[in-house]
Amino acid sequence: MSSLQFLWFVLIGILFAGFFFLEGFDFGVGMSIQTLAHDEKEKNQLVATIGPVWDGNEVWLITAGGAMFASYPFWYSALFSGYYLILFIILVGLIIRGVSFEFRQKVAARQKNLWNWSLASGSFIVPFFFGILFISMIQGMPIDAKGNMAAGFTDYINLFSVVGGIALTLLSYLHGLNYIALKTIGPIRDRAKNYAKFLYGVLYIGLVAFAFLLYLRTDFFNVHLVSTLMLLVLMVVLTVIANVGVMRNMELLAFLASGLTLISLVALLFTGLFPRLMISSITQKYDLLITNASSSPYTLRIMSYIALSFLPFVLAYIAWTYYIFRKRISHDRYTEY
Repeated sequence: MSSLQFLWFVLIGILFAGFFFLEGFDFGVGMSIQTLAHDEKEKNQLVATIGPVWDGNEVWLITAGGAMFASYPFWYSALFSGYYLILFIILVGLIIRGVSFEFRQKVAARQKNLWNWSLASGSFIVPFFFGILFISMIQGMPIDAKGNMAAGFTDYINLFSVVGGIALTLLSYLHGLNYIALKTIGPIRDRAKNYAKFLYGVLYIGLVAFAFLLYLRTDFFNVHLVSTLMLLVLMVVLTVIANVGVMRNMELLAFLASGLTLISLVALLFTGLFPRLMISSITQKYDLLITNASSSPYTLRIMSYIALSFLPFVLAYIAWTYYIFRKRISHDRYTEY
């Protein structure tokens, strides 16, 4: 395995981690539209917290897909063809969520609830089915010698993948609640904290179930015992820190800890896969590996130059955007707190 092959595997993992950290709270806020807000003013307040940033956060997913296509075309083709229906559902979720931001501002009041539900539904669909995708992938899928995947319903939808989908959705929802507590003033801020206090108790149970199924349904503990245990422990520690942050009104700490929990989950999945990209349930010989699925060294080298040239500007722009829109939001205006 070359250093460039390893570098691009890590970079793709970082892109997915960035997507779930940033877009994770967007999903949580979207789901909160119908579960946390009590009236239209509060729903508008929630939308205002992510209005300037949600579309930029989605770029991380597009970039991850593009990086996968350019650096690991065989991984891209196997994943996107084998998970065509799952990815189509995710795409539908992203579309109805995206248009909901616009239509709910334009339609008459009696029609607004339809688009509020579309926003909440799309925000639920995307993390849930991403959880289904990633968890089914690490269990192993029926991939043949040519990299073709012919999977049945239970390969995609099974106990572990559903638990993974629920876990990722719950993590996103809690991340969104912590973001709401950090970005708003008024009753909805206190309500977000109260919801989070209750749901962290549920999350502890979910983490235990996830770790148990990870042991039973994957080879992570056999292949990467130390890193798997360390990352599972880290997820639990970060969850405790976020819970303590909520209890003690340390909103920034709770938000950062919940976001880092999502990053730790992505790190766990990518570390467990390494040096594989996709696991074949037929035979280990058909596993898709970093060494045999990448682009040519020349392509990887050119991509590295381009990425290193533009990355500082992209990160600077993201930091500037969040700094500009750093104020807390009330029912009707931006408010410094």
